[in-house]
Amino acid sequence: MTAAIVTERLTKSYGKNRGVVDLDLEIAAGEVFGFLGPNGAGKTTTIRVLLDLIRPTSGRVTVLGLDSRRQSLAVRRRVGFLPGELSLYSHLTGEETLRFFANLRGGVDWQYVGGLVEQLDFDLTKKVSDLSTGNKRKLGLIQAFMHRPELLILDEPTVGLDPLVQHEFHHFIAEARDRGQTVFLSSHVLPEVQRVCDRVGFIREGEMVAVEEVSALTGRAVRELDVVFAQPVSPDVFAHVPGVTAVSANGGGLHLTVAGPLDATVKKLAEFEVVTMTSREPDLEDVFFHFYSGRDRAS
Repeated sequence: MTAAIVTERLTKSYGKNRGVVDLDLEIAAGEVFGFLGPNGAGKTTTIRVLLDLIRPTSGRVTVLGLDSRRQSLAVRRRVGFLPGELSLYSHLTGEETLRFFANLRGGVDWQYVGGLVEQLDFDLTKKVSDLSTGNKRKLGLIQAFMHRPELLILDEPTVGLDPLVQHEFHHFIAEARDRGQTVFLSSHVLPEVQRVCDRVGFIREGEMVAVEEVSALTGRAVRELDVVFAQPVSPDVFAHVPGVTAVSANGGGLHLTVAGPLDATVKKLAEFEVVTMTSREPDLEDVFFHFYSGRDRAS
């Protein structure tokens, strides 16, 4: 089966500023792929090149088997796109906006669109100028999904959405996977892509750092634990516990960094009287530091 997206040594330079450098990536048809990286890493630049919104400095890109430059119009017919910064006509209502996009695409199944609107609890009668940031994002999601495209390219799709709407979005992705659609999802939120994606690619400073199966990534998850004990406990007690990569005194307790399964750490904690324990998922920079610093970039 033809890959949905292929980039070969894709480079986009902004003079002194780095966009993306020698990016090699292949995404299978029907795959949900998470494109992860901190803000400014090159995620949006990559997406804009895929859609021929900007031109690469060098390299080759194919989308759905088509050349992204010479056949860009054909590509866009088959793609649903939600940009990170969504611009809409402020004087139109939600319904008018969707009808505008539907007419551009030659029509859509309005019963299916109605289902999307109902799932997101979106008010079609309000003008875009009266919508909150979250509701504009809902409208953007509906227009991206409404024609059942072969490929969905979504740039930070859940920014501004409340947790309940994010949950509905996860249903959208699961349904798209069941229909055999391909999803290319950029994000800087690690737990989100762990929830919905088959594989993830990490990009940092314009270069691919790694491409991983989500199952492998989950097995190496990093957590920060702050534990307060009823009685003082020495950091040395946890220094050699499997998975504990760092431990330090923290006020009346300990701060632990744990990579991978928590089983050994929890069993050790159970030997003491624990008063409180809080857990924090690290940001992406922490993940990069623990697992990818010093690695060669992915090929």
